This record gives sequence, C-alpha cells and structure tokens, in this order.
Amino acid sequence: MLFAHDTECGLVAAAALVNTTGPGREDLPDVTALDEFFTAYGWSGRHEHTEAELRQVHTLRPRLRRIWYADTDEVVETVNGLLRESHALPQLIRHDDEPYHLHAVPRDAPLATRMAVEAAMAVADLVRSGELTRLRRCDHPDCDNVLVDLSKNRSRRFCDAGCGNRAAVSAYRARRAASHS
Repeated sequence: MLFAHDTECGLVAAAALVNTTGPGREDLPDVTALDEFFTAYGWSGRHEHTEAELRQVHTLRPRLRRIWYADTDEVVETVNGLLRESHALPQLIRHDDEPYHLHAVPRDAPLATRMAVEAAMAVADLVRSGELTRLRRCDHPDCDNVLVDLSKNRSRRFCDAGCGNRAAVSAYRARRAASHS
C-alpha cells in the first residue's frame, strides 16, 4: 500500500466516478445505476435514491475530471474549492468495522458532497506527497477514461475498461502482420 487505505479508496472511487461518462456514453443513467455504484465503491452514510441526488453526482463529474488534466496549481485550486464549499472539517472516524480514517463531512451530508470531499482529501494527499503524476489518462487512443496508478513502479498505462487487452491484441496483430509480409 502506497497511501493510506482511505486515500487509495477515495482516488479509485473518484476515477471510477469520472469514468461513468464520456463521449456518447452515460454509465449512471438512473438512480438504480447510482445505487449499484454506491455499493460497488463501498460508500456509506446517507443515500437518498432520488433523481435530485443523481443530478448532483452528475454535476460533480466534470470538476473531478478536470483534476486529471490540470497542473498542480489548478488541482490545488479545485481541491481547496471543493473542501471550502463543503465546509470540510477533517476528523478521525471509525465505523463499519473499518479502522480509524478521515472523514471531513458528516455521514449524513449529501452523497455528492461526500464524494467531492473524499476525492478532494485523497488528491490533497497526492499533492502533499508530490505524487500527482499517479493521476493519468488511459493510453489507449480510443479511450477517454482516467486512472490512478497505484503500482510501485508507476507503470500503469491503461484503465480498467479492457484497454490494456485491446492494446496487446493490436500490437500482437501488428507484429504478426509484419512477420507475414
């Protein structure tokens, strides 16, 4: 583990949330999909299961996506803005058989607020440790997904959408075609 568990979880969940939308693609089209995302990424606390909540989460995604494209100063501005707007007050919390970890807003805060703050707190750890380069964009030319490289050797290049496999197959086919010509 390179970072605290809650930092890694926050980064992975933020990337996954950003990746729920893209050109011609909407992976959180309804409340049911948001419910599944909530469960898949281990969110706890308040969850209203409403269209209004879904819209708030949708509104957050472009701000988070920008973090993957910004320079350090803009990342810091975004992180500070998210924390300030959410009235974040970091505190050590223990719940659901988890060890102590940081929460900066109450568990009954709106889901989009908690998502924003969790992402901001996790990215703040990257800024503080000089590790923003771990936030990357997928190297596959047909993909606009983002990723978090948590590998020790900083070698992750592809997102979790199968792009690494597609790139390997393309490279294999190109090698094979070159050897047969």
